[in-house]
Amino acid sequence: MSRHGFTFSKALGQNFIVNPGICPKIAEMGGANENTGAIEIGTGVGVLTAELAKRAKKVVAIELDSRLIPVLEETLSEFSNITIINQDVLKTDLHAVIAEYFAGMDVVVCANLPYYITSPILMNLLESRLPVKSITVMVQKEAAARICAMPATREVGAVSIAVRYYSEPKILFPVSRGSFMPAPDVDSCVIKLDVLDTPAVNPIDEKFFFKVVRGAFSQRRKNILNCLSSSLSLSKQQIQSACENCGIPSNARAEQLTMEQFKSLSDEIFKSIN
Repeated sequence: MSRHGFTFSKALGQNFIVNPGICPKIAEMGGANENTGAIEIGTGVGVLTAELAKRAKKVVAIELDSRLIPVLEETLSEFSNITIINQDVLKTDLHAVIAEYFAGMDVVVCANLPYYITSPILMNLLESRLPVKSITVMVQKEAAARICAMPATREVGAVSIAVRYYSEPKILFPVSRGSFMPAPDVDSCVIKLDVLDTPAVNPIDEKFFFKVVRGAFSQRRKNILNCLSSSLSLSKQQIQSACENCGIPSNARAEQLTMEQFKSLSDEIFKSIN
């Protein structure tokens, strides 16, 4: 890095993995093998990229920081199955990438995500309904607990419900802050989202379902009656009636509801206003 005059960017949330045991585990547990294509988001100096390339048939790595491109040309020079795309993943047409580079292959996604943009990238990957088998990512420890939280548990939030709508998440293993350069202020976890063929529930209107979920969690200390009345601009009587029709106590909090109850409630409210 010093040879290439590279310095870490705080704005890009750059913390590169330097613990040699981590990247082989991510590549292995992420499902990269000789029959798969792998998309990597955020390459660092190419340590995980190389481990993916050793296992996968083809690797496409998407890196925003153009300063890293000459570094990667050096560190990955021995591999012929890697393509680097110097772009922002949120502005990249991943459907087109998959069609161009991974025809006929199962595809997995692996990433060491900057903490500040974890949720937007994960939700973009899931909402895009990409034809991928799984998404294996390194995230902040607290974010891992929230993303993988089961519905009707204390840790659950809107992002937990959204992630479980599209996938089956699980925590794979913890990673200490000392595994990175520079070391962040928090520990991390590697999580894996096995993408579902069809969503976990089938609401009448998907956009409205997520609107209800976000609204229900908008004020965690308040019950769903107050939260949904406020966020959906509906009367408390309308929400109360919908809750009664679903057999859900209107004084329940969002964290107490199951995925199926969110589906039933959103369908009931949707029918009452349409």
